[in-house]
Amino acid sequence: MKMNSLDFDAQALREKILDLAMRGKLVPQDPNDEPASVLLEKDNLKNSDEKPHDIPASWKWIILGSGVNFYNGRAYKKNELLNDDKFTPVLRVGNLFTNSSWYYSDLKLDPNKYIDNGDLIYAWSASFGPKIWNGGRVIFHYHIWKLKYDNTAIDKNFLYYFLLDKRNVVGETDLHGSTMKHITKTNMEHLPFPLPPLSEQSRIAAKIAQLFALLRKVETSTQQYAKLQTLLKSKVLDLAMCGKLVKQDPNDEPASVLLEKIKAEKQELIKEKKIKKTKPLPPITDDEKPFAIPDSWEWVRLGDIAQVGDIDHKMPKQTQDGIYPYISPKDFTKNGIDYQNSKKISKEDFIKLSKKFLPQKGDLIFPRYGTIGKIREVNVDLPLLVSYSCCLVRSSKLIDNSFVKSELDSQITKEEIKRYINKSTQPNIGLKSIQRFLFPLPPLEEQKKIAKRISEVNKIIDG
Repeated sequence: MKMNSLDFDAQALREKILDLAMRGKLVPQDPNDEPASVLLEKDNLKNSDEKPHDIPASWKWIILGSGVNFYNGRAYKKNELLNDDKFTPVLRVGNLFTNSSWYYSDLKLDPNKYIDNGDLIYAWSASFGPKIWNGGRVIFHYHIWKLKYDNTAIDKNFLYYFLLDKRNVVGETDLHGSTMKHITKTNMEHLPFPLPPLSEQSRIAAKIAQLFALLRKVETSTQQYAKLQTLLKSKVLDLAMCGKLVKQDPNDEPASVLLEKIKAEKQELIKEKKIKKTKPLPPITDDEKPFAIPDSWEWVRLGDIAQVGDIDHKMPKQTQDGIYPYISPKDFTKNGIDYQNSKKISKEDFIKLSKKFLPQKGDLIFPRYGTIGKIREVNVDLPLLVSYSCCLVRSSKLIDNSFVKSELDSQITKEEIKRYINKSTQPNIGLKSIQRFLFPLPPLEEQKKIAKRISEVNKIIDG
């Protein structure tokens, strides 16, 4: 089976595996297993009245807190958090997910305030999830629970996988649109927990581990394949921009003539007051030209062949009756723009902000902050605005727009971004800098051929 990054969703498969596991559909039941009903009697586990889904006859729904104790860590004062690593490390939620910096403490605490290798823990605030600890003896923060359970009734790894699926813990999760802030201990203790026979718990946990390991291998291969796709596409663009992707045709009208036509077009637009007259861009010196191009091509600046503009730098309000999309980079999808779920603004704001530069179908959106230069094309004929964190690039009608988009996606533009980027607290790039971007301009007919060849090759690369 041919697989690419669009076909393979590892997280969705993990969720499916966990769901099947908790329904008793991942491994077969063994009639020789001691049923879960015996565990209830031996270990004083309590039946749960809540039964979220069907489970096998040998299983039982129990109240999680009847078989598992949740021990909170401690809320530390500032003077108790030290930088001296000769003391005991203090485990915080951030250390489990993103934060590599540690604090230490010389406090002597109750045994239940310590975590050792092999302990099952759960982060319940800000970032969520279980972990089987393997980082040495630590004391832990209040936003982490240490779990104690009777291992004659509950398998640690099975419990870990139950807790790993957030749907078991909070139902609708942040994966499905709602936002989790924290989980209460009372809610955790009252969760319905599907209890299989102990031997089956062990088999289920082993099967999940096996399948997850296989998924990781496939995921790694898929990521490597996606990187290769990106690299190949980049190389195709490099060849295209150097004039090496298609043959030059001596019968094509040279780019120098095309440039004169673009200048005449621009003067006519200024005369008709459709665009404003701008200062001439600086001439291109030989030292600026990064590589040789065919004789029929010309080095130009982006502002010579396109309008580069943005809207007023004001943040419009999102209103319930807003109807006009206000597009920002957060609305960019893998290959396009999510117009439907974008911010919507009022007619009043739209009229006020659209006077400067009203987007049109075919305009290219160029983010100037954050993911600088991640290009998307306005491919709908709707009244909309683009955030002032971006600029719009509107190619001359005498230029092939697909070719311009390819140039903006190319390594040439990436190097130009590096050259002009303002490395402040929030890196950004100004409109004047974008107007000065260097572009190799082929004859129009060659632009069309190059754009077509790039599209054909990319389809082959994508499989």
